[in-house]
Amino acid sequence: MNTAHSPYEIREGVPSVDVFRRLRTDAGLSDKDPDAVALALPHTWYGVILHHEGEPIGMGRIIGDGGTAFQIVDICVHPAHQGRGLGRRIMAALTEELERRAPATAYVSLIADGPARFLYEKFGFADTAAHDSIGMFRLMGGS
Repeated sequence: MNTAHSPYEIREGVPSVDVFRRLRTDAGLSDKDPDAVALALPHTWYGVILHHEGEPIGMGRIIGDGGTAFQIVDICVHPAHQGRGLGRRIMAALTEELERRAPATAYVSLIADGPARFLYEKFGFADTAAHDSIGMFRLMGGS
């Protein structure tokens, strides 16, 4: 998975609560309550952390029931390292694991923010509206 002589390395796993929150906010994603993150991270089906010279600078996770439904979440790369194909490497690691372990009938979803949709399309994801469905969400707590 790692390119020869690259200062970047993808490692399987999930970050600590503090690193998770920092990676999200550094990349411009919303912060999450630390107690909620502590509950969530152990339920990750598969996760990767992207390191630059040993320092975590990106991540991605797959959550789900392990059989019928999966969701790709928390894809992020620090802005100083964006534009180098690193998000693509994270997505490749996640989709490779899905292809290896998830049942062929599993439904895999994600929410694409802004231009990230173009990256996800390269991995076979399409608008749900194209299949007579629409993606919906609800934030608990109202905002």
